[in-house]
Amino acid sequence: MPATTELRKSAFWSTVLPYGIAMAVLVFVLKYAEYQYWIRDLRMEVYVGVVAVLFTALGIWVGSKLLEGKKVAATEVPHQVDEEAVRRIGISARELEILGLIATGHSNQQIADKLFISLPTVKSHASSVFGKLEVKRRTEAVHKAKALGIIG
Repeated sequence: MPATTELRKSAFWSTVLPYGIAMAVLVFVLKYAEYQYWIRDLRMEVYVGVVAVLFTALGIWVGSKLLEGKKVAATEVPHQVDEEAVRRIGISARELEILGLIATGHSNQQIADKLFISLPTVKSHASSVFGKLEVKRRTEAVHKAKALGIIG
């Protein structure tokens, strides 16, 4: 039997069937309470709402339990700039800073605002970086800088 069929069967037995049984039990309990006690005048929407709220809470609880074991600590090592490549290409510290902000997706105006410099200055630095990296576009500059180890 293929592995996907076995996986589907195990998913059915471990997820769908217990939920179906739980829903049937809940409906039975609600109907029993309706006839035995005071809930004679409520509409069907109330029962559906109660079941929906209970299953939503159950789903949130089960989801949190399933994801509890999957938490992985993000141990990202900070990228070390290849100083030799930076010196060889001739990129200044400010140009490297602007290249890093370009790599994170900032626009020229956002870079200017963040670094407290004018927009033409940002464009000048970016143009200089493009020339030193021998590229024409921002995406090419980021790709080449990553390949050279200049940015992370």
